[in-house]
Amino acid sequence: MNPEVVTIGLGYIGLPTSALIASRGTLVLGVDINQKVVDTINQGKIHIVEPDLDKIVSKAVSDGFFKASTKPSSAEVYLIVVPTPFKGNHEPDISFVEAATKAVIPLLKKGDLYIIESTSPIGTTEKMQKLIFGLRPELEGGIHIAYCPERVLPGNVMHELVDNDRVIGGVDEASTQKAISFYSKYVKGELHGTNARTAEMCKLVENSSRDVQIAFANELSFICDKADIDVWELINLANKHPRVNILQPGCGVGGHCIAVDPYFIVSDYPMESKIIGTAREVNNYKSFWCAEKIQNEKLKFEIQHSRKPKTALMGLAFKPNIDDLRESPAKYIAQKVMQNSNNEEHYIVEPNIISHSVYKLTDYQTAIEKADIIVFLVAHKEFENLSFTENKVVLDFCGIKNK
Repeated sequence: MNPEVVTIGLGYIGLPTSALIASRGTLVLGVDINQKVVDTINQGKIHIVEPDLDKIVSKAVSDGFFKASTKPSSAEVYLIVVPTPFKGNHEPDISFVEAATKAVIPLLKKGDLYIIESTSPIGTTEKMQKLIFGLRPELEGGIHIAYCPERVLPGNVMHELVDNDRVIGGVDEASTQKAISFYSKYVKGELHGTNARTAEMCKLVENSSRDVQIAFANELSFICDKADIDVWELINLANKHPRVNILQPGCGVGGHCIAVDPYFIVSDYPMESKIIGTAREVNNYKSFWCAEKIQNEKLKFEIQHSRKPKTALMGLAFKPNIDDLRESPAKYIAQKVMQNSNNEEHYIVEPNIISHSVYKLTDYQTAIEKADIIVFLVAHKEFENLSFTENKVVLDFCGIKNK
């Protein structure tokens, strides 16, 4: 197979992106360091939960347009779609982007297009440009380098990859136009050209904006709890105003985007990003607050009934109806509650995964039936319209009872 496109990283974004491109008749080689992931994909199967993705991958593999490998090979376009986590001090870690770039540098040739899709700190694309030309100076002025962040919602990725607008920033105008030409083959949404630094900042700003808005809703939940007001009803009424659109509170903020990307700004611009930094603090505190509320409810139950309660923790994913546990506040809450456990029974429920390396999972119907305290952490569709007896204590941190 002589691929036209090589994608480095076959995770929650890299695999759908590869499958989309391959489904349009483009030869794609997907690269991942995990041999199990590579083997799974080459069997026409997938290792993540995403609607419609399994059918697209299966067809692309069987038709011969998509193959996975642990090593890249020569192509015309290289997409870097690897994680960009942060270190313990919330500083962004671009080592995966750098490693992926080093893997393709020996393969680059004049006329090639190199694109970073990974969420990155401002200036990352320029750093990779210097790295490439430092090792391959003969390529300077001969290849195209750009940044184009994804902006998709897990659970609807295959639709949004095609229909959402994209922001594309090259290190120069020729690179921007080359990247726009490439994405135009696969994307129906409008393609907005800019420079690399602006495109990098745009991705961070989008997710930071969401984080700030969620922090406002979560802060309202603290206030309403103290004021004995139903926060869900309050927000519903406030949103009747034609220019108000308050988001829904939850048990925190998770995922590899909203819970992470604001730190990329705060880390580089700590004095300027006051609201962004405070929003992160509020949303992180919400998870701690929820864990404390659960603990207090358990103590109250034990005092009233002279026995320890059985508690069901409903949901581990970072958002409804997916299997993604990255930076999940629900997982943090479960961990916190279990740490404070003293020979108590807990039922951990996550309908989107079969098993977990730490927690023994329980079917949601069984958990509802056996538990004294039911804690809704994630508004999975399976939890809607559940019925249970009035003697159950219910803590709803995700608004499932209002659905």
